[in-house]
Amino acid sequence: MPMPPKPPRPTGVEPRALTQIQQWFPEPPAKDQLLECLHRLQDEVGYLAENHLLALAQWMKLAPVEVFEVASFYHHFDLVAEGDTPPPALTVRVCQSLSCQLQGATELTEALSRRLGDRIRVQKVPCVGRCPDAPVAVVATHPVAPATPQRVQAAIDQGLTTDPMPAQAQSLAQYKAEGGYQALSQCYQDPDSAEALVAQLEDAGLRGLGGAGFPVGRKWRAVRAEPAPRLMAVNVDEGEPGTFKDRFYLERSPHQFLEGMWLAAHAVGVEKIYVYVRDEYPACRALLAEALAQAQRLFPQAPAVELRRGAGAYICGEESAMLESMEGKRGLPRQKPPLVAQVGLFGRPTLVHNLESLYWVPEVLRRGPDWFTRQGRHGRSGVRSYSISGRVRQPGVYLAPAGITLRELIAEYCGGMAEGETLYGFFPGGASGGILAAEHQDLPLDFDTLQPHGCFIGSAAIIVFSQRDRARDLALNATEFFAAESCGQCTPCRVGCGQLAQQMTLQRWPAESIQVLAEVMQDASICGLGQAAPNPALSVLKRFSQEVE
Repeated sequence: MPMPPKPPRPTGVEPRALTQIQQWFPEPPAKDQLLECLHRLQDEVGYLAENHLLALAQWMKLAPVEVFEVASFYHHFDLVAEGDTPPPALTVRVCQSLSCQLQGATELTEALSRRLGDRIRVQKVPCVGRCPDAPVAVVATHPVAPATPQRVQAAIDQGLTTDPMPAQAQSLAQYKAEGGYQALSQCYQDPDSAEALVAQLEDAGLRGLGGAGFPVGRKWRAVRAEPAPRLMAVNVDEGEPGTFKDRFYLERSPHQFLEGMWLAAHAVGVEKIYVYVRDEYPACRALLAEALAQAQRLFPQAPAVELRRGAGAYICGEESAMLESMEGKRGLPRQKPPLVAQVGLFGRPTLVHNLESLYWVPEVLRRGPDWFTRQGRHGRSGVRSYSISGRVRQPGVYLAPAGITLRELIAEYCGGMAEGETLYGFFPGGASGGILAAEHQDLPLDFDTLQPHGCFIGSAAIIVFSQRDRARDLALNATEFFAAESCGQCTPCRVGCGQLAQQMTLQRWPAESIQVLAEVMQDASICGLGQAAPNPALSVLKRFSQEVE
């Protein structure tokens, strides 16, 4: 007997839902505020109800598809259709990325699923930026690290569901006592100081520390040459597995970052600044908002700053995808040219930087370019922040000379390998930077030193694994991450990542097929995600072939 047809779904806007939307947003928000509005709805209700989204679309004068396509793009939004069951009130998110996999994330997830049952949602998620304390579970927004089923249960029982404010953050008074904001004050007193500021950064040779390594001074000069008004966008949405340095610095001295940000804005002639903060860092976002309010009272002449909240999309680490997200859209990378320095946020020339790149600007100005350039090892210049996790005795963020080797890093900063572990291999640049074997531990770790070996340093997220790990398993973990995080815009990445992961599950890898697929992805993908996704697989074929033959 055929089933009766389902009744048609309502397409009109419910008056009650529209009233609620108007209470939450008394004035119709601008389109670029769509992501912020969706966050507000999720915070208020616990999920995104279809009737609220339809009402929001009407209130913002957007087509419903514009709202729904954004709501469904980002991982952190729970979109609930009419008649569907909303998610449980509490979610426990368990990190599945490389460092946590090494420390038993799979077993932890299974144990929590058995223990918590249906009343609490246990969700597998990518890296949450707390790799030194792996494995990590997050109860609502409260991190439990290192996590065990008992510790997670205790957090739930105690009602610990919010991210605690960092206790080690430097206050404004402390920062000023150490010479903080002096460089910015001097620049604002001298309207002709911009050129000298750019020259000092060029002399220091500071490079962008978000992954690409483009020289900071050259970037400033290029954007400054574009017609005003110019904007600035800062990426604090570090999502590369194994990366946690931006959180480390933000939790310790938000004012140093703010001073560096405004110095860059002064050098370039920026009208307004937008800061895109990772959604997994709610306490950092609150800390930054508090520090920003204090600093704006000190420098009312500084460009206005608007904090924007990411929503769990790794692709938004790509600069143009981040700008699309800031404009209230899906985070789809743009075709280039034009470069974002020419046509960026809202169509204006835009200076895009990573947090750490700006963090070091005041330090370079206080100590002089020579302080920066005279450091380094093995023919390299400067300092780097290395995020080290995995099978070392003391994982963490370490400021070390550029060009230091892994052998030196582990011995001098990490207290050696963890008890009973022998180095087998390492990721030098997070999931995307490829994999090196133990025999490469004496290579200088810096920009441009690893490319001859098919790898790159990126954001210097170093994940160390040992003789009891299999490189093929870790490479598959990284590839599955890329498959899940692909924005889907271009076929080589959308299809290629999935096909690559599927071939890597075979006992014997089809090497020729993987290499052909990798070549297509590297040559034809729009952005770095698809271009770098094959790196782990190619590294295994090259250096750990005994595991896959």
